This record gives sequence, structure tokens and C-alpha cells, in this order.
Amino acid sequence: MGYYLNSVNPYENFRELTQERYFVDKSMLIGELIPALGTKNRYFCITRPRRFGKTVMANMVGAFLGNAKDSSSLFDSLAIAGRPDDYRHLNQHQVIFIDFSEVPRDCSGYRQYIDRIQDGINQDLAKAYPALDIRIDGAVWDNLSAVFQMTGSRFVFIMDEWDAVFHMPFMTDKDHAAFLLFLKALLKDKVYAELAYMTGILPVAKYSDGSELNMFLEYHMATSARFGEYFGFLDQEVDMLYATYKTAVKEIKILREDLAEWYDGYDTADGRKIYNPRSVVCALTDNQLRNYWTSSGAYDSVFGYIKHNVDDVQDDLALLFAGESVAADIQEYAAVSMQLATKDEIYSAMVVYGLLTYKNGRVAIPNKELMDSYAAMMKKEKSLGYIYNLANASHHMLAATLAGDTETMAEILKFAHDTESPIFSYNSEAELSAVVNLAYLAARDLYRVEREDKAGEGYVDFIFYPVQRDADALILELKVDSTPQAALRQIRDRHYALRFQGKLGEKPKYTGRILGVGISYHRKTKEHACIVEELL
Repeated sequence: MGYYLNSVNPYENFRELTQERYFVDKSMLIGELIPALGTKNRYFCITRPRRFGKTVMANMVGAFLGNAKDSSSLFDSLAIAGRPDDYRHLNQHQVIFIDFSEVPRDCSGYRQYIDRIQDGINQDLAKAYPALDIRIDGAVWDNLSAVFQMTGSRFVFIMDEWDAVFHMPFMTDKDHAAFLLFLKALLKDKVYAELAYMTGILPVAKYSDGSELNMFLEYHMATSARFGEYFGFLDQEVDMLYATYKTAVKEIKILREDLAEWYDGYDTADGRKIYNPRSVVCALTDNQLRNYWTSSGAYDSVFGYIKHNVDDVQDDLALLFAGESVAADIQEYAAVSMQLATKDEIYSAMVVYGLLTYKNGRVAIPNKELMDSYAAMMKKEKSLGYIYNLANASHHMLAATLAGDTETMAEILKFAHDTESPIFSYNSEAELSAVVNLAYLAARDLYRVEREDKAGEGYVDFIFYPVQRDADALILELKVDSTPQAALRQIRDRHYALRFQGKLGEKPKYTGRILGVGISYHRKTKEHACIVEELL
């Protein structure tokens, strides 16, 4: 066993995962790879946002195929064990496992970085094949070729975080090019390479626009249907985890629908919705809903892309935050870190990094976890202009609504409308909804805000569910070229307030007031009007 060749690390890492309470069996991924062993199409690159299970799957594949340790105790009870033709490959292959995010101590340059990998593999080969003349300072592909020529041994390459070098501060453009040539020399048309399984965030094709790595078949979450179910959790898998959660905790603090609101919403190319796996597991483990995935800097990531072209994305941002989707020509190869000019390039990068989801030519914010990061950005970044101003006026809007101060409410909406932006033409109620959503941004700290929620005998524009049981609940209905009274009448006639009443014989979910809020805008007079009344 060595550090790279036949390392025990993939086994140990996957073993630890299988011991977790909230473990999901994704072993059928292995069955997708085994038919490619030794074939022309044996090069796979699977790209996903961070924390979507890339490293977990890499360790699983390494633990299954690698011969460093008998892993039957890990896989005998998993789904792949039911595929005899695939299961016979258990621990039958030599695996070279490379985590490209690892760097030497005090690393200051590419040569130091890549020599660690080459020398390490060569040292492992020298130990595994002592009878051969393995040069530690030689090219690793020459040594691997010699091993194959002399012994017939072939190797499975598992490479995690292939694109880590593009985020390392000591790397130059010249170093990036050298790295691509290293991968080409190591893998392309090499008979000793039985399989190459590579993961990362960024697509290979963006950085290899020539023939360096064109042997790889690339699979992206937004555009490639294959492998979609193996990265992220499906609904039925979250159902299973939630059933485990209910038996594991003393006090249930998370509802099943909470997990969907907070962590679901990513679209795969095969039409599935998937959950952020890390966030689901952390929430169930902690028995608490909060931002797990975005807590490590998604707010900075969101603005890092938007700031390059605020003028073009400003109005879209308002619509996105209101729960709308916007048209986008997603070019997965446009994900050059921080080198973005057009709106479509910005959205493409944000999809690649998991900050937006993509479906049928449109992008959207997937869930509450990310909505909160967008909200934080809107309240902090002055360069966002009217969005920043309206977000920071939102405390006054909520206070005025709860006090029934309709004059102040109308003034705040007029303040928003007076900016120069096409979104304030209100050509549709969707645009009015976007503005109203921003005007109530501060409410998200105290309410769960639902858009187009089923209530009573129809769908209401907004319902604000209080976090505190004794707080006031809000039902908002919006009208263009009508009156706030008409909006309020719709709330009453369609019995939207029934959403806040518990089932017969149960205590009401909320003990505060239930307020109906009607907001209208007239395109000829360019006036907003508001009305607030207690419903029950």
C-alpha cells in the first residue's frame, strides 16, 4: 500500500461515512462505471457544486475497486451487491487516487506542487514493483508505461477536485497550461489507464480548448442527465433520512416540508429536483435549520459574480429574489473565475457554482438557504442601487403594515418606483410582486414568506407565516390597474385566512392577528394604494 497507489485512505473515508446515522446508499454509481473499464470511453469527468458529494463518491469508487483492503463489509449490504456481474470487481483493481486540492508544505509554485504528486506515485511504484527500475525523478507516465510493458498491470485513476489548481494563488496562466499537459501526458491514450474518474466544479472543456483532455466525457448537473441521481439527495432519500431523524431525536424541531423549503430546489437535466446533501445531513444531525452550505461564504460568492455587471443583472435580481425565474443562455464553459462580462456568463458561472439552478432556459434561486444569502447581499451592497435602498427601507415597510399606516406604505413603494428601471413599469403583476417582495425583505427575519401559496379557494400572492406563534400573520394580494379594496375583497371572498386555522378540534397554529393587505398600482396615475384590515 502506498500514499497514491493502493492507498487505504478511500476505504477509511468511505467506512466512516457508512457509519453515519444519515447515510444514503449511492453505490449504483459503481455499476455505471464498471462497463467502461478498459474501453475507449473510459474517461469520466463529473462536475458539481461544492458539497454535493463529489469526494464522497470518489472515495466510494476507490474503496470498491481498490485492492488496498477488503471492503466487502462495507458493500455487502449496499445496492451494488445485488449486481453479481459488477460485484465481482470488488477489490480487484489497482487504484491511483489523487486529491488535487492537497499541496506540499509551504508550497509557493507549480513545480513544487506537481513534483509532490509525480514523486509520490513513483515512490509507490518503486515499492510495489521492486524488481523494476523505477526512477523516482522520472516522468510518472514513463514509469507506468514500463510497469505495464513488464507486468501487464493496469490502473484505475480516481482524481478528486481536478480544478483546485485554478483557485490556488501561486498558480499562473502558464502553470495552468502545464497542468493540463500533465493530465494529458498521464492519461490520454495510455493503455495502462484502465479507467479515469475525475471530479471537480469547473468543466474540463473550458480550460482545455484544444485536444489536451478531449478524451473525457463530461457530465454537468444542469445539462447532463446521466449520473444526476448520485449527487445530491432525491425526495425519497430525504423521506428515508427524515424517518430516521424522527426516531433519533427527543424533540422534533424540523418538519419534513422545512427540509424542502430550505435545501431542495436544484434541477437536474433529467427533470429531477435534488436537495443539497450536506445541508440536509447537518440540519438533521443538529436538529436545527440554518445555513450550512452558505455559511462558508456564499454571500461573498454571490456578489463576487454580480458585481462585474450590476447594471445588467439588477432588475433580474429583483425578480429572482421574488421567486421568479429569468431567461438565460447558459454556457457551462463560461465559468472562468471572476472573468465575466455578459449577463449570460455571470449566470452560467453561478449555475456551475450552485448559486442558481437552471431549467428549460431559465435560472432561479433554488431555496431559502440561498435566498438568505441574496438577502444579506442586498442589505449590504450599496452598488446595487435601488435594490439596496429598498431592502434597507423594508424595516419601515413591515412596521407600517403592522401599524396599519397605509400612507407610509404607499410612500415607500413610490420611493422605489421613482428610480429609473424598466421593472417599475409594472407590465405584469410579477414585476409588482418583485418590488413588493423587496419592500418586505426585512420580514424574512420574522416570517416564512411563501409566494403563490395555496390558501382557501385559490392561490394568494404572498403569505407571511410568523416564526413566533403569537405574532401577526400577513396575507398580501397585489393588483395592477385596480384598487387595494379589490385585492382585499379577493382575500376575503376566497377565504385565504383559512390557511392559518388549525384542523377541527386542534388549537390554532397562530394566536396573533391575521391581517389582509391589499396593494395596487395604477399605470395611468402612477400611484400606489394600500389597505390593511384584520381578517379574523
